[in-house]
Amino acid sequence: TSAALTLLGGSVATLAVWKWLGKKMIQKKMEEARRTRDEGLKKMAKAVQQFREQVPSVQTDAILSLPLLELTARLREGSLSPRTVLYTYLEKVSALEVTQQTNCLRHFIPECEEQLQEIQQHEEKGLLYGIPVSIKDHIGHKGHLATCGLVQGLGTLMGEDSVLVKVLKKQGAIPFAMTNVPQSLFSYDCSNPIFGRTLNPFNPQKSPGGSSGGEGALIAGGGSILGIGSDIGGSIRLPSSFCGLCGLKPTAQRLRWVLALPCQPCSSSGLAKGTEFPCALGPMARDVDSLALCMKALLCQEMFQLDPTVPPIPFNEEVYSSHTPLRVGYYDTDGYCPLPPCMRRAVRDTRRALQAAGHQLVPFSPPRIPYVMTELFLKSLFADGGRAWLDVFTGDIVDPGLKPQVNSCKIPRLVKKLLALLLKPLQFLLLLLKLKDVAVISTCRSVKEMWNHHHQIQLYRSQFITLWKELHLDVVLCPVLGPAFTMGYPGKLLTAISSTMLYNVLNFPAGVVPVSTVTEADEEELKLYKGCCDDPWDRTLKQAVSGAVGMPVAVQCVALPWQEELCLRFMKEVETLSRDQ
Repeated sequence: TSAALTLLGGSVATLAVWKWLGKKMIQKKMEEARRTRDEGLKKMAKAVQQFREQVPSVQTDAILSLPLLELTARLREGSLSPRTVLYTYLEKVSALEVTQQTNCLRHFIPECEEQLQEIQQHEEKGLLYGIPVSIKDHIGHKGHLATCGLVQGLGTLMGEDSVLVKVLKKQGAIPFAMTNVPQSLFSYDCSNPIFGRTLNPFNPQKSPGGSSGGEGALIAGGGSILGIGSDIGGSIRLPSSFCGLCGLKPTAQRLRWVLALPCQPCSSSGLAKGTEFPCALGPMARDVDSLALCMKALLCQEMFQLDPTVPPIPFNEEVYSSHTPLRVGYYDTDGYCPLPPCMRRAVRDTRRALQAAGHQLVPFSPPRIPYVMTELFLKSLFADGGRAWLDVFTGDIVDPGLKPQVNSCKIPRLVKKLLALLLKPLQFLLLLLKLKDVAVISTCRSVKEMWNHHHQIQLYRSQFITLWKELHLDVVLCPVLGPAFTMGYPGKLLTAISSTMLYNVLNFPAGVVPVSTVTEADEEELKLYKGCCDDPWDRTLKQAVSGAVGMPVAVQCVALPWQEELCLRFMKEVETLSRDQ
């Protein structure tokens, strides 16, 4: 017996040492990654200093204030040089004005100087000639990591540029920075154990949104004029809402995704692998014209030749430039997640402005959002009970913001079912019930059940389009989640993303436009907010958005699949009217 106890004690001690060594190895990898990033920032600062010594008279503020369309015009006519513009933006970032305040940068791309030389040798100037562009962490760039905020993503450098980066370069753009993301991309906050937490440039107590939160913070902070994000549940639109930017989630197949990423969660966009909701790449910028120019540049022969699976549909300038009155469906609540008063006000104010401008406004009610949220969207992502997602954390430290979801996925399936049975009759903490998508949602237990689940998604899409067509709608105006949440709250309110999630399930193009800011009156009205039932979940949402006076308030604009130009045209109309107001 004593020998057995000794053996057991020795085994436990060995296991403890093994775990300790593993943790030390993880810490070492993370420290090395942070050191590499910091060295890159120092290189950037040194290059900027050398440029400043050579060209001391650059009007930095004047260049940084130029809208993208005006900047491209100046570059093409030669009144500004690509070198001056690049180093002006590098200075904004490397002076730590943006990075120190927000921690938005994951890595500086030193090859931007090579690309600068390359574009100056081009006979033909592309549509994005000389424009510095930032890209999200997991969009592949040759010689750089695609981490998804995970330690397992630190081991392998990309062997080649992704299709999207190749096309950007072909059009004369200069990718210069990769931006921070939440761990595994599965969050609309922006924090990971390797590179830390990204903050909102307007208020350091608030989140920039996610998962394209680094992009949101960098562009809103003035450190980039154009960025590329990705979206599978709102990851372009939520940072745009939280940071006061314009952002477009196209139909998922309109732009090429990424090539052969070394990190499995990146290549599958975390939970997206095998679901009916492919990840969409899209632009983020300060105005709608910038998004349209980016789409026009990307939807070119180079894109179609590099990836024949992308439909060869060039950008339709005629649709984008049209001034024909639109028939606009609208709603200010989806019946699932009651949004704060300021977000609903934004829809109402925009509706009145559109009506006054001659557009026809039609009430529209999206059908069965609770069913879509739990039975279609989250059941798809967690069809295997979250096992594939848990696998990406193997040999990693879980970010605190993700621990509730990770722990929920670890609960045995039988226990989850028992919890669902016990909690529902008691109406115990709606917070838990609204998180049933993670904690107690049913999974697809067979291939047949999975096929049936995919059929239900297609059926819902058909029913939604039928309803849209019956009302003869061109576009839809609706709310988006906001204003920016206080740090840490996105992890507590996973299912609050119903406003954006819907259009990933439908695979409709959807964009966000800032139209206002939170007023003192909005904050006073928030004190009366009760949500659905004034329960713990509703009170948590109220806490998340409080203290946001002056923060951006946005609306969402939606069109049918493959109608990105119409969606952008509608976004432009909303932007123009909100600026007039």
